[in-house]
Amino acid sequence: MRTRILVIGSSNTDMVIKLARIPRPGETLLGSEFLMGAGGKGANQAVSAARAGGKVTFIACLGRDIFGDQAMTGFLKDGINVDYIRREASAPSGVALIFVGKDGENSIAVAGGANTRLNPAHVRKAKRAFKAADTLLTQLETPLDTVFEAAKIGADTGLHVVLNPAPAQRLPSELLRLVSILTPNETEAEVLTGIKVINALSAAAAADRLLARGVATVIITLGARGAFVASASIRQLVPAIRVKAVDSTAAGDVFNGALAVAISEGRSLLEAVRFANAAAAISVTRTGAQPSAPRRREIERLLRRY
Repeated sequence: MRTRILVIGSSNTDMVIKLARIPRPGETLLGSEFLMGAGGKGANQAVSAARAGGKVTFIACLGRDIFGDQAMTGFLKDGINVDYIRREASAPSGVALIFVGKDGENSIAVAGGANTRLNPAHVRKAKRAFKAADTLLTQLETPLDTVFEAAKIGADTGLHVVLNPAPAQRLPSELLRLVSILTPNETEAEVLTGIKVINALSAAAAADRLLARGVATVIITLGARGAFVASASIRQLVPAIRVKAVDSTAAGDVFNGALAVAISEGRSLLEAVRFANAAAAISVTRTGAQPSAPRRREIERLLRRY
């Protein structure tokens, strides 16, 4: 039986320019290539979870425009339940402008559009979807009160509540206490704790501060170094699988989608992180957001090799 994942979040169309390096403020650089594809943190995570083996329902808000139409077509192709996706006539679908350097690093700006119209009332109307799920996965590209409402319903329903606190912002302890697993990267962990995360030692310090605020488990993603896992009984760095990165766009989203599936399957925390690391490792060898998300057979094949 496939695990049941409920994802609540954003959907964007990504417009990507490849460059030798990321431009500095005030600087204009000529790019080598332009690409356009499906993105948005919520949609990326929903697609990643579906391809990793989850039965996914996605709650989102799209514009009534060509970008929204294309997104819906993609979700259906990946077998995602779109019954709770709202179409908004008075706002465009979200758009992200992405610079990608030759080292695979990226810089992203997002115009939220219809994503900002996803409200708590919309989430409350989807309570049936919560009751049918094992794990809730959400992020911060939609209004914070919507995320808060989703976390409350998820916790009350007894779901694993996974929050990817991106884009980085400070969060109230009332929200953090509802979270089963928090998955910040280095930047997000620093914003949440005030501790600059540069290695496993500083990651442990940041994780301890988040655990003290009520989070049950903290997983700080460290890019090519892997992920630092902290809970009441675990303090461990799970190394990344070494690959040649070409584009890190959506690597964190792929990690979170795969993690949600592994957690729902009842894998141990460390096994789930290894599974998510493998998915993320594959994603950075490919260009784009959703196009980079691997299928389950690819993840399992890589895990067998390492």
